[in-house]
Amino acid sequence: MNGFKAMLFDLDNTLLNRDEAVDRLFFKLVKLCFGDVDHTIKNEMRQKFREYDGKYFGQSDKTDVVASFFDEFPPQNGMPKQAIQDFWNQHFPQCFAVHQDTITIIHRIKQQVKVGIITNGSVERQKAKIAYTNLDRCFDMVIISEEVGWSKPDKRIFEMALKRLDVNPEETLFVGDDLEKDIGGCQQANIKGVWFNPSMRKNDTAIQPFAEIHSLESLVSYVT
Repeated sequence: MNGFKAMLFDLDNTLLNRDEAVDRLFFKLVKLCFGDVDHTIKNEMRQKFREYDGKYFGQSDKTDVVASFFDEFPPQNGMPKQAIQDFWNQHFPQCFAVHQDTITIIHRIKQQVKVGIITNGSVERQKAKIAYTNLDRCFDMVIISEEVGWSKPDKRIFEMALKRLDVNPEETLFVGDDLEKDIGGCQQANIKGVWFNPSMRKNDTAIQPFAEIHSLESLVSYVT
C-alpha cells in the first residue's frame, strides 16, 4: 500500500468520454432537425457543432451552442430557443456510455480505498449522466458544483470531499483531465493530482501534477 485512503475523480473526459457523447447528440439533432444530409456536409456540420460546444463549454445554459449552429446551418425543422435547453437536458445524458473496463477498475480501487466524484456542471445533467451510466452504484460520494455552490478549481469543493470521506489531503489522490481546474484546484487543497492524459497532450502550464497517466488502469498501482 502507498498510504492512500481515498481516490477522487473528475467526471467528463475522465470517467466518461464527453467528446463521444457530443457526437451522439449531434446525430440526434441532425435526425430531428435536418433529415437526410450528404455525408461530406454532415462531417463539416459535426466539426462545427464540436467547435460551438467547445466555445461554450462550462456554461450551464447550452442554448448558444445550438442557436449558433442553427445560424450557420439553417435547419429544415427549427427548434425554438426556449426548447433548446430542454432538448439538451433530456438527450445529452443519454448519449453517455461508460466502458466496462472503467467500471472494473473503479471496483478494484474501491476494494482498497474510498472513491468519490467531484464534477462541475448542472445538478440535473450531471446526476442524469451518473445514473444513466450506473456510476452512482460505484462511488461512495458525488459532489456537483451547482449543488454546493463552489466549482473546481476552488479548493473548497475539494475540502468538502475530504470532509465527507473523512480523510486527510495527504491520504488522497485526485484524477482529472483538466490541468487548471482539476490538478491546479486539488493542489490548492494539498491533494496530489494525477493528470489523466490519454491523448498525450503537452503540458503548456506551470502546473506540475503528482503523476501523469494515459489509462485509468495505471491507477490500480497506487492502491495495491
